[in-house]
Amino acid sequence: MKEISNRSATYHFAIETKFTAGMVLLGTEIKSIRQGKVSFNDSFCMLNDGELSIRSLHIAEYSHGTANNHNPVRDRKLLLTKKELRKITNKTKEKGYTIVPLRIFLSESGYAKIEIALAKGKKTHDKRDSIKAKDAERDLKRTLKY
Repeated sequence: MKEISNRSATYHFAIETKFTAGMVLLGTEIKSIRQGKVSFNDSFCMLNDGELSIRSLHIAEYSHGTANNHNPVRDRKLLLTKKELRKITNKTKEKGYTIVPLRIFLSESGYAKIEIALAKGKKTHDKRDSIKAKDAERDLKRTLKY
Protein backbone atom coordinates (compact mmCIF):
# COMPACT_ATOMS: atom_id res chain seq x y z
CA MET A 1 0.00 0.00 0.00
CA LYS A 2 1.46 3.33 -1.02
CA GLU A 3 -1.35 5.74 -0.20
CA ILE A 4 -5.11 6.05 -0.26
CA SER A 5 -6.41 9.43 -1.38
CA ASN A 6 -9.70 11.27 -1.06
CA ARG A 7 -10.19 12.34 -4.66
CA SER A 8 -13.53 14.05 -4.10
CA ALA A 9 -11.99 16.47 -1.56
CA THR A 10 -10.19 18.53 -4.22
CA TYR A 11 -13.39 18.63 -6.28
CA HIS A 12 -15.66 19.85 -3.48
CA PHE A 13 -13.18 22.04 -1.58
CA ALA A 14 -10.54 24.68 -2.28
CA ILE A 15 -7.50 23.50 -0.30
CA GLU A 16 -5.58 26.21 1.57
CA THR A 17 -3.24 24.70 4.17
CA LYS A 18 -2.15 21.08 4.58
CA PHE A 19 -1.11 19.29 7.78
CA THR A 20 0.23 15.79 8.43
CA ALA A 21 -1.19 14.12 11.52
CA GLY A 22 -0.69 10.81 13.26
CA MET A 23 -3.67 8.59 14.06
CA VAL A 24 -4.48 6.63 17.20
CA LEU A 25 -5.29 3.16 15.85
CA LEU A 26 -5.87 -0.36 17.07
CA GLY A 27 -3.76 -3.29 15.85
CA THR A 28 -6.36 -4.66 13.46
CA GLU A 29 -6.94 -1.19 11.98
CA ILE A 30 -3.32 -0.74 10.91
CA LYS A 31 -3.37 -4.19 9.32
CA SER A 32 -6.46 -3.24 7.29
CA ILE A 33 -4.82 0.06 6.27
CA ARG A 34 -1.75 -1.83 5.03
CA GLN A 35 -4.11 -3.93 2.89
CA GLY A 36 -5.61 -0.70 1.50
CA LYS A 37 -9.12 -1.27 2.85
CA VAL A 38 -10.04 2.32 3.69
CA SER A 39 -12.91 4.47 2.41
CA PHE A 40 -13.18 8.24 2.79
CA ASN A 41 -16.91 8.39 1.93
CA ASP A 42 -18.54 11.12 4.07
CA SER A 43 -15.55 11.32 6.43
CA PHE A 44 -14.74 14.62 8.10
CA CYS A 45 -12.61 16.05 10.90
CA MET A 46 -13.90 17.91 13.92
CA LEU A 47 -12.54 19.66 16.99
CA ASN A 48 -13.71 18.64 20.48
CA ASP A 49 -12.19 20.21 23.61
CA GLY A 50 -8.96 21.12 21.81
CA GLU A 51 -8.55 17.64 20.29
CA LEU A 52 -8.96 16.81 16.63
CA SER A 53 -10.68 13.60 15.57
CA ILE A 54 -11.85 12.06 12.32
CA ARG A 55 -15.38 10.74 12.01
CA SER A 56 -16.94 8.13 9.71
CA LEU A 57 -13.64 7.07 8.16
CA HIS A 58 -14.36 3.47 7.19
CA ILE A 59 -11.49 1.07 7.87
CA ALA A 60 -12.72 -2.43 7.01
CA GLU A 61 -12.50 -5.15 9.64
CA TYR A 62 -9.32 -7.18 9.40
CA SER A 63 -9.99 -10.46 7.60
CA HIS A 64 -7.94 -12.58 10.05
CA GLY A 65 -9.15 -10.69 13.14
CA THR A 66 -10.79 -12.56 15.98
CA ALA A 67 -13.51 -11.36 18.35
CA ASN A 68 -11.17 -8.48 19.18
CA ASN A 69 -11.71 -6.88 15.76
CA HIS A 70 -12.40 -3.13 15.62
CA ASN A 71 -15.54 -1.13 14.82
CA PRO A 72 -15.12 -0.02 11.16
CA VAL A 73 -16.44 3.56 11.53
CA ARG A 74 -15.43 4.59 15.05
CA ASP A 75 -14.03 8.06 15.82
CA ARG A 76 -10.23 8.18 15.70
CA LYS A 77 -8.09 10.78 17.45
CA LEU A 78 -5.59 12.70 15.31
CA LEU A 79 -2.23 13.72 16.73
CA LEU A 80 -0.94 17.23 15.97
CA THR A 81 1.25 19.74 17.76
CA LYS A 82 -0.37 22.39 19.96
CA LYS A 83 0.72 25.11 17.53
CA GLU A 84 -0.97 23.33 14.60
CA LEU A 85 -4.12 22.70 16.64
CA ARG A 86 -4.28 26.39 17.63
CA LYS A 87 -3.93 27.44 13.99
CA ILE A 88 -6.66 25.03 12.89
CA THR A 89 -8.96 26.14 15.74
CA ASN A 90 -8.58 29.81 14.84
CA LYS A 91 -9.21 29.20 11.14
CA THR A 92 -12.29 27.02 11.66
CA LYS A 93 -13.91 29.79 13.72
CA GLU A 94 -13.91 31.88 10.55
CA LYS A 95 -16.91 31.40 8.31
CA GLY A 96 -16.60 28.83 5.56
CA TYR A 97 -13.52 26.91 6.72
CA THR A 98 -13.62 23.18 7.32
CA ILE A 99 -11.10 20.42 7.99
CA VAL A 100 -10.96 17.80 5.24
CA PRO A 101 -9.02 14.50 5.16
CA LEU A 102 -6.97 14.22 1.96
CA ARG A 103 -4.97 10.99 2.09
CA ILE A 104 -3.69 8.20 4.32
CA PHE A 105 -0.16 6.91 3.89
CA LEU A 106 2.48 4.95 5.74
CA SER A 107 5.54 6.86 6.93
CA GLU A 108 9.05 5.51 6.47
CA SER A 109 8.98 4.28 10.06
CA GLY A 110 5.78 2.29 9.38
CA TYR A 111 3.25 4.55 11.12
CA ALA A 112 -0.07 5.40 9.47
CA LYS A 113 -0.32 9.13 8.85
CA ILE A 114 -3.20 11.19 7.53
CA GLU A 115 -2.92 14.40 5.56
CA ILE A 116 -5.64 16.87 6.43
CA ALA A 117 -6.31 20.33 5.04
CA LEU A 118 -8.01 23.56 5.96
CA ALA A 119 -10.37 24.15 3.08
CA LYS A 120 -13.27 26.28 1.89
CA GLY A 121 -16.23 24.76 0.09
CA LYS A 122 -16.45 25.46 -3.63
CA LYS A 123 -19.55 26.89 -5.25
CA THR A 124 -21.07 25.18 -8.28
CA HIS A 125 -19.45 27.59 -10.76
CA ASP A 126 -16.05 26.97 -9.15
CA LYS A 127 -16.51 23.24 -9.67
CA ARG A 128 -17.33 23.84 -13.34
CA ASP A 129 -14.19 25.94 -13.71
CA SER A 130 -12.02 23.20 -12.22
CA ILE A 131 -13.57 20.62 -14.59
CA LYS A 132 -12.85 22.91 -17.56
CA ALA A 133 -9.24 23.39 -16.43
CA LYS A 134 -8.74 19.61 -16.08
CA ASP A 135 -10.24 19.01 -19.53
CA ALA A 136 -8.02 21.68 -21.10
CA GLU A 137 -4.93 20.23 -19.41
CA ARG A 138 -5.85 16.72 -20.59
CA ASP A 139 -6.36 17.96 -24.18
CA LEU A 140 -3.03 19.79 -24.08
CA LYS A 141 -1.21 16.66 -22.90
CA ARG A 142 -2.97 14.63 -25.60
CA THR A 143 -1.88 17.03 -28.37
CA LEU A 144 1.70 17.20 -27.07
CA LYS A 145 1.82 13.42 -26.99
CA TYR A 146 1.26 13.15 -30.77
